[in-house]
Amino acid sequence: MFRQKEVVNEVLSSFKTNILRLLVLNQITRRQMIKFIDKKIRKTILENKDCPQKVQEDKYLMGRNLIFTMNKAFERAGNAPAVRKALVNALAHNVFLKNKPQKENFEKKFKRQPPSFLTISPGKFCNLKCIGCYANSSSNASEKLDWNTLDKIINEKNELWGSYFTVISGGEPLLYESQGKSIIDLAQKYQSEFFLMYTNGTLIDKKMAKKLAEVGNITPAISVEGFGRETDTRRGIGVHTKVIEAMKNLREAGVPFGISFTATKDNAHLLNDTFIDYYFENHGAIYAWVFQLMPIGRANCLDLMVTPKQRLDMFRTTQRLIKDRKIFIADFWNSGCVTNGCISAGKSGSGYLYIEWNGNITPCVFNPYSPVNINDVYEKGGTLNNVLEDPFFRSIRKWQKDYSSNGISGEVGNWLIPCAIKDHYDVMEKILNKYHPKPIDEAANEALNDKQYKENLKRYGEKVAEVTTGVWKREYLKKQS
Repeated sequence: MFRQKEVVNEVLSSFKTNILRLLVLNQITRRQMIKFIDKKIRKTILENKDCPQKVQEDKYLMGRNLIFTMNKAFERAGNAPAVRKALVNALAHNVFLKNKPQKENFEKKFKRQPPSFLTISPGKFCNLKCIGCYANSSSNASEKLDWNTLDKIINEKNELWGSYFTVISGGEPLLYESQGKSIIDLAQKYQSEFFLMYTNGTLIDKKMAKKLAEVGNITPAISVEGFGRETDTRRGIGVHTKVIEAMKNLREAGVPFGISFTATKDNAHLLNDTFIDYYFENHGAIYAWVFQLMPIGRANCLDLMVTPKQRLDMFRTTQRLIKDRKIFIADFWNSGCVTNGCISAGKSGSGYLYIEWNGNITPCVFNPYSPVNINDVYEKGGTLNNVLEDPFFRSIRKWQKDYSSNGISGEVGNWLIPCAIKDHYDVMEKILNKYHPKPIDEAANEALNDKQYKENLKRYGEKVAEVTTGVWKREYLKKQS
């Protein structure tokens, strides 16, 4: 009986996806659909009273811009039918077919929603050696996940969570190879999956751009540090020129792409309209991710971090760009309202876990402490669900819930400072001391035992709280500070 229900759901899902594809292919019906979706998410989100109204407004604007971005990607992929098909599949899985049997089964068993996605760094190897790299990657690094393990992870997240979105990081993902398989092979096998791939862009020549267009379901987020001077200073002379060439190749092939910007105290001021015009209008990017430098990996001191004032300035800038220019730009710290705070440790609904090249699983990319290794889990017959139930991850999720447990009563934790390890290191230190997860590299181990490092990070969190708490209370909780 259960299998019959699964088959019926699969048939209905396929039917709905095919109908959706026909509607999207027609420009007139596609525009009508966009208006309908915009109106629907506006009504659904803004009428939800579980969170402060300003939080809901932030969510609506981000959701609206995501739909606009997908439409832009579809329009530019006129000569890449595989890309168009992948975009329709992504829209179907993540907007129209949210009630998946896998999610329902998970919710019945664990009384909560499964995470939305995974971030995986399948290999540490990289052709660059960037200043302050969070992964400490280089051409000397050979660590990588075995293909069979990587394959099993993707298959499990589909079957156990109904998750069809995966972030691929590194090292340089396009250099990953195991058992004769590459990231392109992974995307080809899992056509129902949509992959966001962080890449330095230097390997995307015309041939690679064509491969990406043919596989369809990978969007590259190309790393930049500003303009030419800033990018070359951190990544190496000539890298920016290769990045611009990669963008040209992707545009011509019809592959949607964006940028990934690592903000430091030296380049945070570059996040402005000129920067957006340069990459979006001149070179064809359609989205942007912003990462405020976290002191891990090769950047295990706080000297390069954005200052508290810069962080608030960046928040104001991204808010304006999102609202007025209708672009999708997300800052993993300043966009905390969109996800109800921290999304690490496999948080229900919006959350994720991070799996690196040695199989270590951490709460997120920037929290380098692991209680379990996926290779050990699989060797013992376990699954990703067993990983989620680890006490270390459960403890972080409890803090997330406690931090935002009182709804609209006025006591919601400040989601402008959502990060457990960067903004609330005093909390993270207690959890680390209680569960003793393994540092994934020597830099993480040094940080764990460096009293000054920990005190400086706590002080940083306190200073960021000082400049954001008033904003949170006045603009989000509507309280006079």
